[in-house]
Amino acid sequence: MSSPYAEMVPILLMIATFAAMTFAFKLPVSVSLVGAAILGALVAGQGVPLRHLVEGTLGYMDTLLIIATAMVFMRMIQASGLLDTIAHHLITGFESRPASLLVLMMLFAMSAGMITGSSTAAVLTTGAIVAPAFIALGISKNKTGAIIAMAGILGMIAPPVNIPVMIIGGGVDMPYIGFALPLLVLTLPLAVAIVLLLGLKSIRATTIDRSLLPPTYHRQYGWKLYLPLVILVVLIVLERALPSIVPSFGMPLVFMVCALVAPFTGRRMNPLVVARDAIRAALPVMGILAGVGMFLQIMALTGGRGFIVSLLVGLPLGLLYLSIGLSMPLFGAVSAYGSASILGVPFVLALLGTNEIIVASALSLVAAMGDLMPPTALAGLFAAKVVDQPNYTRVLKHCLIPALLTVGVSLGYIATADFWDRFLFWDNRLALYGILLAITAAVAVVILILDRWVIRHRVATGEAQS
Repeated sequence: MSSPYAEMVPILLMIATFAAMTFAFKLPVSVSLVGAAILGALVAGQGVPLRHLVEGTLGYMDTLLIIATAMVFMRMIQASGLLDTIAHHLITGFESRPASLLVLMMLFAMSAGMITGSSTAAVLTTGAIVAPAFIALGISKNKTGAIIAMAGILGMIAPPVNIPVMIIGGGVDMPYIGFALPLLVLTLPLAVAIVLLLGLKSIRATTIDRSLLPPTYHRQYGWKLYLPLVILVVLIVLERALPSIVPSFGMPLVFMVCALVAPFTGRRMNPLVVARDAIRAALPVMGILAGVGMFLQIMALTGGRGFIVSLLVGLPLGLLYLSIGLSMPLFGAVSAYGSASILGVPFVLALLGTNEIIVASALSLVAAMGDLMPPTALAGLFAAKVVDQPNYTRVLKHCLIPALLTVGVSLGYIATADFWDRFLFWDNRLALYGILLAITAAVAVVILILDRWVIRHRVATGEAQS
């Protein structure tokens, strides 16, 4: 292959093979990625390079361990009754403050995605727990499905676990360090805006039927029920606040320690069965990640990654942003992780010179929008099942504006990366946290004002009907 475009053939064949195996032959995404990688190596004259295939997989070993241990921890605290208890007290405590309740339920729905790095895990666990409360407030099934679908996607991107960013970082040799604040600044404002946009005007009920609430186990087990979550927060905070004193445990060890504590804090469970079911649920995601590692390694081996980067570098900036906004969500319909690896890595390399942490954070969120793209639309599909909506496109219809808003904000995040670089990585951390705290307080005040507005609107509606 002496042509200057010799690298085109293997990479185009790899992408075509991946798409054909996934859509035409209905094979799992992980198997399709491995098959495409092997075929690309054969066409490039590399044979079946076992060393590179293994090396590609092992490049994501840390991420694989995080996914497995995070899923075990999540299933353990779900089995102990902790998630149900938190949701119960959250809803009953803020029932009279509807706007605040919407925001807090949104953050709770995101929490499983934040821990596991999976949008579907968030939709099917914490999303499913709060969905009846959203419906009981008067929000339609379709809008409720849209809210928990967006919560799952935003939770998947929010820290501490963001798998698309880890995939991108693995492709450009960038460690998963320093992402927490940029990801929080990107995702939390969007979460607040989206849940208020979709839910605030739809609130009708003044109280929530107690039969729709998840049970609480606080009286039975007391404060020890919350011990796994407390240990998780303490270990993460100590590791980051006192790095010179507290050693780096690593997220897999932190999750495992907390998971081992969970069986002794709440409802009786068989920890081995719970752990087995958790690993079984995590295997498809872990398989995709292993396939992504192989695919990326073969892309680099055959020169395909460099070819894509050389094409992207030559694009005008506006066209580059447009290609990001269109191609990553579309390719994410197959797999958000695949989009992050095949397109995210070249886009980061094409934007070298801009803060890579900001760029990778934004690209991970754009790639995650693929979970709303038909025909797979995993987040929308599972959200529709949670709210008993057989036609998932009715849920996706309400996701359109939030998705466009999310992509637009992400592209704006990249375009203003120089500002965020100076602000979020400001040496004066005390001033930075003071500004962020003031902004958070201002948002809280706005939400409290919205609480009063909703209550007055309820009263006015009730008087008009009487």
